[in-house]
Amino acid sequence: MALLEVKNLHVEIDGKEILKGLDLSVDSGEVHAIMGPNGSGKSTLAYLLAGKDDYEPTKGEVRFDGKNLFEMEPDERAAAGLFIAFQYPLEIPGVATMTFLRTALNAQRKRRGEPELSTPEFLKRVRDTARNLAIDPEMLRRGVNVGFSGGEKKRNEVLQMALLQPRLAILDETDSGLDIDALKIAADGVNRLRGPDRAFVVITHYQRLLNYIVPDVVHVLSAGRIVRTGGKELAMELEARGYAQYQEEFAA
Repeated sequence: MALLEVKNLHVEIDGKEILKGLDLSVDSGEVHAIMGPNGSGKSTLAYLLAGKDDYEPTKGEVRFDGKNLFEMEPDERAAAGLFIAFQYPLEIPGVATMTFLRTALNAQRKRRGEPELSTPEFLKRVRDTARNLAIDPEMLRRGVNVGFSGGEKKRNEVLQMALLQPRLAILDETDSGLDIDALKIAADGVNRLRGPDRAFVVITHYQRLLNYIVPDVVHVLSAGRIVRTGGKELAMELEARGYAQYQEEFAA
């Protein structure tokens, strides 16, 4: 049984159909890349999986670890092991990053019926994790993403992911706005988390991210459907040839 199974998914936003019969199957241990032009539906898929308000399917189903995802509230999805790293992480003034991390981690543990971490347990875990990801401890005392550079915001999300240990992580254009050094740091954090019990879906425009997070499977999303699937060499082809052939062929 696939960890994530998407079947014939249709989604409308403001009366316009964005996803038009999308099918996707992701097994534990796999890294899938979804590539496509602007407007193809990449972020719509991420928002829908996260449970964002006003993003509802009109047709089709999504099962996560065998359960109907649309019957789960966003916090249930997170506690079950679904993590979304967004293209533009929100700033939360007045809330220290350390406080945010502890609240998120213990909320998920409580939802799963696990004991909350004590302050010493949490501090050791977050400091060890931050050290492994080359994150400056000073960043943990600042407001969540407040005054952070693009690279710091993405590293902060990788830190969240490393602490929460999700079953499935969706990375929505996590390379957006990153210079090459920040990109390498973010990718290294993701690669440290790869393993047989965890899967990733990496959503991106560009092949450059996939130099550092090497996918097992690459999908082309065009006009709301996955129109081609291949290995990592497909990303190189897209970099060289672009998306025009798929936009013209599947625009109807």
